[in-house]
Amino acid sequence: MTDPSISTPEVGEDAPLSAYEKPGVADIDPRCIPQNLDGSPPAGDEIVTPEYSDEDNANWTFLFNRQMSMLPGRAGAAFMTGVETLGMTPDGIPALPGLSRHMKQATGWQIARIPGLLHERDFFGLLAKRLFPSTDYIRGKEELDYTPAPDCFHDMFGHMPMLTQPAYADFYHMFGKAALDAKGQDRVSLERLHWFTVEFGLIQQEEGMRIFGAGVLSSKEEVQHALSGKVEKKPFDIEAIINQDYEVWHLQPILYVLDSFEQLVDGFKNWAVGRGLLPG
Repeated sequence: MTDPSISTPEVGEDAPLSAYEKPGVADIDPRCIPQNLDGSPPAGDEIVTPEYSDEDNANWTFLFNRQMSMLPGRAGAAFMTGVETLGMTPDGIPALPGLSRHMKQATGWQIARIPGLLHERDFFGLLAKRLFPSTDYIRGKEELDYTPAPDCFHDMFGHMPMLTQPAYADFYHMFGKAALDAKGQDRVSLERLHWFTVEFGLIQQEEGMRIFGAGVLSSKEEVQHALSGKVEKKPFDIEAIINQDYEVWHLQPILYVLDSFEQLVDGFKNWAVGRGLLPG
């Protein structure tokens, strides 16, 4: 996830409680400073896969196995199916071109390789073209429990499986188009909608309540916390969400629960059309 306006340094990477205190400007990690794209980024089969070190692949294996061991009975069916659809395994960091081919076959989305955190205009512009912006480098061994910077584990494991689900993929495409020209309070509303769906969304399934938000699914602490009695779960309601503030530096106390991804598509489209962010 790579847009500074809607993805702050992630509690989704298991920061100790002391690290949830918001840092001053002087403490900002340079990797968290947004960049502008210089032309169109490589996408799909245009992407050149780097040669990963043994440590890089070992870090992926550790993170993948840790999260997957906790997700049965917690992650939504769409996510678990998406991991299989994309062919993700613990054996090493997957190549972006291969992930992109699987995603394109499933929902028409492709992957664009980007250098790091993006300025919002570039980020939304890619989403509006059904291109998911992803890094291709992974956090170091010293940051396995917490990294404030974007990396490919969060991008690949947290976000990409959900983009193989057709209704969710359609929602995210609409979100990118709506956000391109949003201003003022609409920008704040979109930030909150993104947080409580893409990053921290829950969904009610026949088997029970499950997680689909990337910020939860890629985090050891959040995935254990999100379905617990410590979290107030509220029914999905766009008006409630756009008036719900949140903080990024601690485990989330309030989350919203979808009935279905079709509810997300229809609700967002009606709201965005009403605000003049999408054509009727």
